[in-house]
Amino acid sequence: MKKFIKFLTGRLFVTSFFILIQLLILFFTFYYLSTYSTYIYMAMVMLSFLLAVKIAGNDSNPNFKIAWIIPMLTLPFFGWTLYLVLGRRKTTSKMKKRYQKASSSSLGILQDDEEIMREIRDLNDSVYRQCVYIKNTAKTNVFKNTQTEYFKTGEEFFEVYKQELKNAQKFIFLEYFIINKGQMWDEILGILISKALAGVEVRVMYDDMGTINRLEKGYDEKLRKYGIKVCIFNSFRPSLDAFMNYRDHRKITVIDGNVAFTGGLNLADEYINAIERFGYWKDCALMLKGDAVSALSIMFLHLWNFTAKEDKPDYLPYLSTKAYPQDGYVIPFGDGPMSGHLTGKLSYINLINHAKNYVYIATPYLIIDNEMITALKIADQSGVDVRIITPHIPDKWYVHTVTRSNYEILVKAGIRIYEYKPGFIHSKFIIADDEVGIVGTTNFDFRSFYLHFENGVFMYKSKALEQVKADCIEIFKQCIEITPEMCKDVPFIKKFGQAFMKLFSPFM
Repeated sequence: MKKFIKFLTGRLFVTSFFILIQLLILFFTFYYLSTYSTYIYMAMVMLSFLLAVKIAGNDSNPNFKIAWIIPMLTLPFFGWTLYLVLGRRKTTSKMKKRYQKASSSSLGILQDDEEIMREIRDLNDSVYRQCVYIKNTAKTNVFKNTQTEYFKTGEEFFEVYKQELKNAQKFIFLEYFIINKGQMWDEILGILISKALAGVEVRVMYDDMGTINRLEKGYDEKLRKYGIKVCIFNSFRPSLDAFMNYRDHRKITVIDGNVAFTGGLNLADEYINAIERFGYWKDCALMLKGDAVSALSIMFLHLWNFTAKEDKPDYLPYLSTKAYPQDGYVIPFGDGPMSGHLTGKLSYINLINHAKNYVYIATPYLIIDNEMITALKIADQSGVDVRIITPHIPDKWYVHTVTRSNYEILVKAGIRIYEYKPGFIHSKFIIADDEVGIVGTTNFDFRSFYLHFENGVFMYKSKALEQVKADCIEIFKQCIEITPEMCKDVPFIKKFGQAFMKLFSPFM
């Protein structure tokens, strides 16, 4: 009962309730007007039809179109009211200008990478084209002189992570979707407080939606009292604003400009299995040391500057200062709904399209459109060994329902799907041919591809790729492989439920 009362009085429920009230007021206002006059009713039906035509003719993903056109035509008053509030993905020109200003403030800071690009072109033309695409869309650089290390569990990551935080001398940047109090965060916070007291600059940025039921109101002020700078991304307010859909899903830690971490791990106890939620929580992290860390420092400062509405920062004190031996080629990159590109999604597709021998993918959610399905099928039909790892124990039943709805079409095409039997796999990576891969925060779902701010690291000939592959081999041994017979044996009612839930996949 106490938990239920706490939920009802929590900011997430209260804010969502007021948003719902506003939607209902709009809906019933339009509905009342429609009953007041036949002409008004016909005008509103015509408006729904015109909006449906407009949606059908725009350049958005076909799945988004279907998800909006159906309610627009079957529930015209509610459908177009909801679309006018939440369906438009464009942001205000003022906000877009502020984001572009923050993103362009670091132009010319990084050293030219033309020589590195020539090296890659001489080694592999398809990898060169992938690098060109990421550079052009994410406005980043290719780096050498960077060491990579992959951690296959949260437990392995956490021990190294704490030690690197303790080694900080100048600054620490943390940017995470979820921070939750408990053993993991308490240990990290203790280190951050001691470092801040010692004069180290400590900045923490977290997403408001990701932490809304985890950190109490005013937690940012508590951190500031310790000398920690805090920025909350996109505060969840009771307003009908499409921007509230855009969340900061990135996971970035930068230490002194020379060491950085990213990957699937948030800062909460389930990620290191200090508590059990959905069986064993399987996650991964990537550590970078060297030149490429500068790109993650800049990436962090871009979003910090945009969110905090600060003037142009001085980037130079936050760039890499230590030389490390070369370990392949590395491109840290960011992606987001205001960039005008789909760098995360299309980098995945580009990697799949150019694979020659194998593609291994791990994702907690497999909610994909026809473009991604086609790329996977073409790769498989071209003789590439395509394997996808998903959870066996889900964290969200409705998302897992949609994930499983995609199994049959993929398995029939010859793609091998493995469910991680011990629990929930939250890792997000894709590797191919022992040479290329991406480890980062982007799930194979619509929210990651279209609505979230994400980040990843593209690697070519890096040591971490060998470690990712070795992890995959071990994961396969712990999985249930989905067979065509298993797909056929799904009861009709369950298949219908999967098909119905799939209609809402663009919102997942």
